[in-house]
Amino acid sequence: MLKRALMSVSDKKGLVEFAHAVSERGVEILSTGGTAKALREAGVPVREVSDYTGFPEMMDGRVKTLHPKIHGGLLARRNNPKDREDLAKQGIGTIDMVVVNLYPFEATIAKPGVTFDDAIENIDIGGPAMLRAASKNFQDVVVVVDPEDYGKVLDELEASNGEVSRKTKLMLAQKVFAHTSRYDTLIADYLKRVINESA
Repeated sequence: MLKRALMSVSDKKGLVEFAHAVSERGVEILSTGGTAKALREAGVPVREVSDYTGFPEMMDGRVKTLHPKIHGGLLARRNNPKDREDLAKQGIGTIDMVVVNLYPFEATIAKPGVTFDDAIENIDIGGPAMLRAASKNFQDVVVVVDPEDYGKVLDELEASNGEVSRKTKLMLAQKVFAHTSRYDTLIADYLKRVINESA
């Protein structure tokens, strides 16, 4: 049963409708920056990640979700007594859904005249870390990287009284690793091009 979701996206297509539907099931939504603002303006109850962790965003937003209360909540195995004990000892709650898509690195480097510094700032760090953590723990966490999957997830939540099947969670996790792999390849290829052009 979903109790808490973290939503932080660059591509906000379909997000408000999805978040409304998830929130109406009694799920607490954590969010950051522009995503939190968009949800709040649309009337979706949302809690800032910095309020949840008790730690402010720093370094122009470079550090916000890289925190034990986030990653502990994602990686804890619900059927592992030691993990549950660690959560209780540290006062960490579970996070049962992650809805994240990444800084638009590909679109950024495609812009005419983009600077190297702009490209580097559009390398997402916290997003891939959360996606990978949630996907590693797919049996306990629903992870959505593609807005096209919002409908499928909502259909399953509705049909199964708030549950998403293991098969769907595994499919969603596989999509994450394919997505982050492509993302890293784009970055590596860009940096290689910069090196070759400066040689």
